[in-house]
Amino acid sequence: MATRGRPVKSQIRQNVVEILNHLGKGYGYQICKVYNEVFPEVTQRSIYYHLHKGVMTKEIMVHKIEQESGDFSWGNIVEKTYYSLGGKAEAKGSKQVKEFLKQLKR
Repeated sequence: MATRGRPVKSQIRQNVVEILNHLGKGYGYQICKVYNEVFPEVTQRSIYYHLHKGVMTKEIMVHKIEQESGDFSWGNIVEKTYYSLGGKAEAKGSKQVKEFLKQLKR
């Protein structure tokens, strides 16, 4: 009998792991922007799903949670959750991500 639901392995989550491998740490919106520049476009909701799922599978961990002040459309405080690689992450060292981030720093 086949198992139901989404498969445990995911290409989107693996790509997020590759991004975190090169960034060191990052927050959801930042990861989503890099993802959509390097890989086939996905929704921000999908990135957040895979970040949370990655925390559950220990491929990704919550690095820290910060509150940042600013002038946002919804108020003056935003909470950013920073993620980094977890113990079970298997990053392969994506050249696409490395090259994109190198060009971005210029």
